Amino acid sequence: MTIHHYSGNERIDAVRAFNRFYTRQIGLLDEGWLKSAFSLTEARVLYELAHRDGLTATDLARDLGLDPGYLSRLLKKFEERGLVERAAIEADARRSSIALTPAGRRAFAPLNRDSHDQVAALLDRLAASDQDRLVKAMQTVQRLLGGDSAEPKVPYLLRPLQVGDVGWIVRRQGLIYAQDYGWDETYEALVAEILGAFVKSFDPKWERSWIAEREGEVVGSVFLVRKSDEVAKLRLLYVEPSARGLGIGKRLVEECIGFARAKGYRTLTLWTNDILVSARRIYEAAGFKLAEEERHHSFGKDLVGQNWNLEL
Repeated sequence: MTIHHYSGNERIDAVRAFNRFYTRQIGLLDEGWLKSAFSLTEARVLYELAHRDGLTATDLARDLGLDPGYLSRLLKKFEERGLVERAAIEADARRSSIALTPAGRRAFAPLNRDSHDQVAALLDRLAASDQDRLVKAMQTVQRLLGGDSAEPKVPYLLRPLQVGDVGWIVRRQGLIYAQDYGWDETYEALVAEILGAFVKSFDPKWERSWIAEREGEVVGSVFLVRKSDEVAKLRLLYVEPSARGLGIGKRLVEECIGFARAKGYRTLTLWTNDILVSARRIYEAAGFKLAEEERHHSFGKDLVGQNWNLEL
């Protein structure tokens, strides 16, 4: 199975193509935004003033990435039309806040309504599940490009395995290990076998699954499987690249250890490969000790398999 990796120019071309597509979809090429007398930039400034209090010209220029001189001319035009007014800031008389006048709010109202209706019409063309996919994809773009730098109050949650998770985890682990390490489809097949067996013989008294979810997407998982009355096995730890750095891997391992201890297991064991450095660091930090290692050829690669144990 070959994984295509985009070159730098291919990535640039793809982003530019999307920009052209989306600007056409939402009418940015029209002379006036939403067939109004306002340009997109003017409408954006009106939006900020309608939804935030106490803004200064400096705030607007910084938050919207506008040239201060251009913004000054735009605001002057708004003042001449009676759409905005300025008020001196008590703490600093040299600075003034800008606010919409009643006329400004009346001018903004149809823009806001038409923008809402335009997006509603765009979404109505899609099934509900596709609408959710679109919104999540847009949130991903926003997060990656820094449009919303603040992390969610709860960066992720842990839950048990649900319908649909198995197929997702099998696919994502297959793709991630192919992209990161060049492993072939036999690893994906192994993950499918392990999870299939886990689901078919699951014993809720002695076994457990933890699925890490962030903004509605699965971003990591781990499974604890009973080997004997005294030994449990930690299996298939993984974290999505987009969620690394949040401590999810460490938390998943800690949950496994805590569950194993609570159930009275004496040893928690796991199998990994020496090239999985980040995972090995988590295991070592949690107290696991390397028990044995052996060279093998699997997943299309020459590897060094390792067994690690934690005495509970």
